[in-house]
Amino acid sequence: MDEKIKFEIEFTIQASPQLIYQYISTPSGLSEWFSDNVNSRGELFTFIWDDSEEKAKLISKKTGERIKFRWITDEDDQTSYFEIKIQVDEITKDVSLIITDFAEEDEVEESKMLWENQISSLKQVLGSA
Repeated sequence: MDEKIKFEIEFTIQASPQLIYQYISTPSGLSEWFSDNVNSRGELFTFIWDDSEEKAKLISKKTGERIKFRWITDEDDQTSYFEIKIQVDEITKDVSLIITDFAEEDEVEESKMLWENQISSLKQVLGSA
């Protein structure tokens, strides 16, 4: 298996951290922008797109701040995860989402574009676009 490369991207969002957290941490919130539908049983989340579904395990969360998942298909790769973190600038109070994810070297740009599209959808749902 090729080594996956960690990358981070940051997006400024005009919305309250509490509201954003609802959209990144709950199945109903995630299904409004991340995938067509999301089901959860405890720490196991099932993300559904058109004809496919992926399962992810919730590996950590801090209420109001961040959530971290690991795709079940990457279970043998314990270093790989994706995290959505809410960051508020102490001075300006600007709110940013910081995405940490992993991708194969030749798929990093594609993964970043996918996240840009996903966050664009989130901004529309939040009325921040």
